[in-house]
Amino acid sequence: MNTTNVQSTDRPGDSRYWPVDLHAHTTASDGTLRPRELVALAAERGIQVLAVTDHDTVDGIAAAREAAADPGVILVPGVELSTTERGVEVHVLGYGVDPDDASLGGELRDLAQSRVRRITAMIGKLHDAGYAIDLDHILAQAEEGSIGRPHLARALIEIGAATSIDDAFQRFLKPGRPGWVPRDLFTPEQAVVLLVDHGALPVLAHPWSTGDIPAILRRLIPLGLRGMEVYYGEYDDTRRSALRDIADQHALIATGGSDYHGPHFRAGRELGTAPAPMEVFDELVAAGVRV
Repeated sequence: MNTTNVQSTDRPGDSRYWPVDLHAHTTASDGTLRPRELVALAAERGIQVLAVTDHDTVDGIAAAREAAADPGVILVPGVELSTTERGVEVHVLGYGVDPDDASLGGELRDLAQSRVRRITAMIGKLHDAGYAIDLDHILAQAEEGSIGRPHLARALIEIGAATSIDDAFQRFLKPGRPGWVPRDLFTPEQAVVLLVDHGALPVLAHPWSTGDIPAILRRLIPLGLRGMEVYYGEYDDTRRSALRDIADQHALIATGGSDYHGPHFRAGRELGTAPAPMEVFDELVAAGVRV
């Protein structure tokens, strides 16, 4: 795609929104907006470059790409792979995925089945704790999308067991809480190799939650990790500055995005509010990311 008409300004005028958001979810996974609705919101907010990065699926990309053509939003096809590192969840973003890659699709369907097994086990634990959640209801909410803990959080809100997504996570869905079940083993190393093998550019998502950042980078960079999410929606300037230093030390592309899942999801995750400059997109294109 020709990107010569994309402005290079960091933030147009006095807008509250930044022109690049490289981390957003749709109803193809645990977001609440359909791909077309997400693109429409991005266009409304003046976002020029949007990445659709659903959890363990590329099913929302085709619809988002079609919707992006009319308002002129550049759509970066992406995915967010969910992995486990010594009991800690580590997410790896992949940019430039091919949604028509049948081999990749098969790998992702296996991961989606793992998600169903996990949510089923979590529902069982919540039932034992006295909270009746119906799996069929959650699957219906997810439609054909990849299910995750946010679906379970919304179900807890519906039955009056939680007041918000954050409340549901804090009280029920984190390690040590009544509904917690760890993921099936799929490592960050496997995620990076999978993305590289399928021509995508791997980026470590919201790295502050991964624990020992230098240690995980030492293992993933030799396998093909090319970037790290520095401009993350929930991070303050102090964390962004520290992460930028780490990214520079390792010659990683400093990417950014809001991790948007829909309105009223979690504080700090509004679409277009992560301060990612246009240069981030330029670096991805220069690194060979397909759009």
